[in-house]
Amino acid sequence: MAGVRQAAHTPDYVLGAKGYGQRFGAEVADGFSDILIGGAILPSLLHQDPRYFYQGTGTTRSRLEHALASPFVCKGDNGRWQPNYSSLGGDLASSALMETYYPQSNRGAGMVFGQFAISTAERELSGVVQEFVLRKLTPLAQKAQ
Repeated sequence: MAGVRQAAHTPDYVLGAKGYGQRFGAEVADGFSDILIGGAILPSLLHQDPRYFYQGTGTTRSRLEHALASPFVCKGDNGRWQPNYSSLGGDLASSALMETYYPQSNRGAGMVFGQFAISTAERELSGVVQEFVLRKLTPLAQKAQ
């Protein structure tokens, strides 16, 4: 992603090796903060399991709806489905933390909520890939079905 952002000249770091290093560091910080907050801290505090749960059966439509809903619902420690405050909160907190290390020209509420929307869309895409593609590429998963 740092290479893609380098080619797109975003965020507004300098070009060259220094800018690539800054973009790479920003990508690492984005990912680390999202995993730490949305994958560890909030799930522990809220007693949630924000992982994707493979459906595997049903119509293509029901499986697609399940995959697209995954960023918004998760299983609680009680085994029941509930709003996925952990993932959404982690994405929002990670996006807000970008304000501390992105250049001044790349800060503001628009950037925070824009990155939050991108992170949520990435989770939806990940759910679709896990539901329809990865199971077919994993031989052990096919034997377990």
